[in-house]
Amino acid sequence: MSLRVVSNQPDDFRARVVIPLPERRFMAAGGGPRPMIDVVVPVQNKETHLAPSIRRLRACLAEDLPFSSRITIADAASTDGTFAVAWQLAAEFSEVRVLHLSEKGRGRALAAAWLTSDARVVAEMDVDASADLPALLPLLAPVIAGHTDISIGSRHAAATHSNLLVRLLLGPGLREVQCGCKAMRADVARRLVPQVVSRDWLFDTELLARAQRAGLRIRELPAN
Repeated sequence: MSLRVVSNQPDDFRARVVIPLPERRFMAAGGGPRPMIDVVVPVQNKETHLAPSIRRLRACLAEDLPFSSRITIADAASTDGTFAVAWQLAAEFSEVRVLHLSEKGRGRALAAAWLTSDARVVAEMDVDASADLPALLPLLAPVIAGHTDISIGSRHAAATHSNLLVRLLLGPGLREVQCGCKAMRADVARRLVPQVVSRDWLFDTELLARAQRAGLRIRELPAN
């Protein structure tokens, strides 16, 4: 797998430097001031949705978040114009970073983005999750304050029934892991992500299973 790390500088976009990303190696992102929070948006073939979603997310972070932040668009081998749109957004906004992966997989995109981030807290937000934006600050706050190691958003936080696979792997404490709204300390991500075997739809479940086995604090919050 290869990974292109693109900064907000036009010259860097034209260069399109290819950087190998070994499965079990951490690499710090370079360029620009170190943010407190890095919100990763994994995408694949989201050409029409990407720009309005990133603009809404950027506005939310600027208005509601009292900390420095970055948005990382992690493009997992899109075949449409997604990367070109991401390129334009990063050229327009200094706080937008772009990663382009040569292989598909949402988990692969998250792993690449989190392991190349120099932020203190890393998060995830789905490109289509505009309804979850009001829940972003409450999700980030307990991680920033040190009250928890990982927080996850759940649309079923009050539900009485759990997904069978989640129950088997994680036990009854967590009801949803696929919401696409998560935050964790960056050092926790650097510790856990290289151990995760799945780079596709089981990435979140395996990540949280390993976090539970490690005795880390996980807090589940309503996403809306």
